[in-house]
Amino acid sequence: MKAPHQNVTFEQLIAKVKQAEDLLEARERATSSRYRQLKQAWQEGWTPLRIVSAGLVSGFLVGRAEPLGAVGGARILQMVSAVSSLFASAQASVAAGEAKDAADDAGEVAAGAAEAVGAPLPPADADPAYMAANGSPRRPQAAEAATEMSER
Repeated sequence: MKAPHQNVTFEQLIAKVKQAEDLLEARERATSSRYRQLKQAWQEGWTPLRIVSAGLVSGFLVGRAEPLGAVGGARILQMVSAVSSLFASAQASVAAGEAKDAADDAGEVAAGAAEAVGAPLPPADADPAYMAANGSPRRPQAAEAATEMSER
């Protein structure tokens, strides 16, 4: 007994694939058409009166269930506080990582610019604001600052 696929030519396989692709495209068009119809019917169904009625009914049902009385208001407040602090710390760590990457990139750019110009790099503890104002890469020590102030 021969297997049915042994006598199939390459052209017949191509024709089968083309037929399957056409069927898939037709079903895709039908599905998107049905989705548009469902979306339109859904949007038309939600009139302002129905929205207000659904809100009132759901509010009444939630109020009757009294979930806050069973759990306790203080515990819910603690849970909300814990979740918000978790998200805040996650955002802070992401921001810190991005700031470190930006600082590393800025250091690389500064090193590249200094090499191109041939100028020495300022030390790692250099204060950019002080450098811009005084041209010195570091803040003066307390004794130096006092001497400088008295000389003026």
